[in-house]
Amino acid sequence: MNEIIKNIEAAQMKAEVPQFNVGDTVRVHGKIKEGNRERIQIFEGVVLKKQGGSNRETFTVRKNSNGIGVEKTWPLHSPNVEKVEVIRRGKVRRAKLNYLRQRVGKAAKVKELVK
Repeated sequence: MNEIIKNIEAAQMKAEVPQFNVGDTVRVHGKIKEGNRERIQIFEGVVLKKQGGSNRETFTVRKNSNGIGVEKTWPLHSPNVEKVEVIRRGKVRRAKLNYLRQRVGKAAKVKELVK
């Protein structure tokens, strides 16, 4: 890749990136702009997938809100992602947990990884 593009992408990357994997339950602190005010909204759920690399890396989080599944995809190095807290480590054997979309209730849970 071109050196100019590499330099631009390196400047956009965050210095500290949280370590989490697919299956982990995370709490994402996202910045929300409402008019001229800015606030932080927390989105808590299971990481379904991580994809991309360098500054283009994204992750998708799914939660159940009032019986309806809600998914959000966040760019990992975005300035709108304040921080990502890992609440539980999940024990999974796949890179993408698309099968959780068809599951409801206890069947949609991911086992906790015990070390």
